[in-house]
Amino acid sequence: MSAAPVPVTIPAPPRSRHSARGALAWAATGLALVLGAVMFVPAILGYERYVITGGSMTGTYDRGSVLFAEAVPPADLRVGDVITYDPPNGGPGGLVTHRIATIEERDGRRVYRTKGDANAAADPWEFTLPDPLQARAVFAVPYVGHLIGALSDRGTRMLVIGLPALLVALGVLAALWRDAGREARSRPDRREPEVATP
Repeated sequence: MSAAPVPVTIPAPPRSRHSARGALAWAATGLALVLGAVMFVPAILGYERYVITGGSMTGTYDRGSVLFAEAVPPADLRVGDVITYDPPNGGPGGLVTHRIATIEERDGRRVYRTKGDANAAADPWEFTLPDPLQARAVFAVPYVGHLIGALSDRGTRMLVIGLPALLVALGVLAALWRDAGREARSRPDRREPEVATP
């Protein structure tokens, strides 16, 4: 007479480690999706994108904001509009995002002067806008520009892209391993049939 088999209970692995890893993977994936939406959806809709790197518009567009602008004819610009433009000689090098302080008509041309919202005085230069279209600010997303700046570094880019991909791959492998173990445990015990001897 044989004894009845004793059921063996295999303890489940602690869920906190798996849930923390899963939450981290979901957070990284969510961040990537949000960043992708912020960067690509406005571009598809025709907006130009600029990263605010200076402090002259602090309070309106803080350093690290990503500014989205529409291209409009210069004739549509009004005092109070925020534009991104290349200042004339005598201005700082690179693009400037400032608010239009004055527009004057001189000899059939519109002459502009701008001012940063955080600056005490208007910019010392005047300029015209000879191109048929000019970038005028529509909206901004704060802080995302810091991430874009960090992504210009190759190592950071690899970390931001590679880490979520690695976490997803590890999660898939862990699930496959777990499913394979579960399947192996659920198979009936296959023993050779006993042969009775006379």
